[in-house]
Amino acid sequence: MNEIRLLFGKPATRNRTELISALRSLQSSHDCIAQAMDADKVVSEKHIAFAAEKALAAFDLGRNIAKDPGVEILRYAAGERQIERAMLMGISDATERVALVLVRSKSDGRWPDKEELSGIIEQDEQGCSFQIKAVKETFNISEEEIEAVGIDRVEELVIERVALVETYR
Repeated sequence: MNEIRLLFGKPATRNRTELISALRSLQSSHDCIAQAMDADKVVSEKHIAFAAEKALAAFDLGRNIAKDPGVEILRYAAGERQIERAMLMGISDATERVALVLVRSKSDGRWPDKEELSGIIEQDEQGCSFQIKAVKETFNISEEEIEAVGIDRVEELVIERVALVETYR
C-alpha cells in the first residue's frame, strides 16, 4: 500500500534546475516518489491523493504515459493526457508556493525530515490555499460551471477532471 504526504511551503530556491536536482536526490536517498507542483493550482489533499492513486494504478496496469511516476502524478493532478500541458501545473522560476507530493511504497522506510527537505521546500503551516483564477485556467473551468455548482464545489470539478484523464486515451 502506498503512503502519500503533501507538504506546502516556499521553494527553497528560485532556480528550477537546483530544485529538480534536490528532488531527484531526495527520491534516491529515500526510495520514494517526490513531485513538486505549484500550490496555487492544488485544490486539496484529496485532489492530490486521488491523482497519485490513479497515476500509480496506471503504472501497475502498464497504462502510464510518462516514464517517471512523479510526472505521471503531475499529469493526473493537472487532469491532462499530454505531459507538456501537465507541466503547466509544475513549478517554474515564478512559483511562489510549492506543493510537494511524497509517495513511498514501503511502510518500513522513514519519511524525510525537515532538514532533508530544506533544499526543496521551506514548509509553512498554511496547508492548501489555492488561487481560484489559477485553478480555473489550469483545469479549464468556466464561470458557468462555477455558477452552476458554486465556488465551494470547485474541488469536485477538479477531481472530475482527474478522473476523466483515463478516458482521453
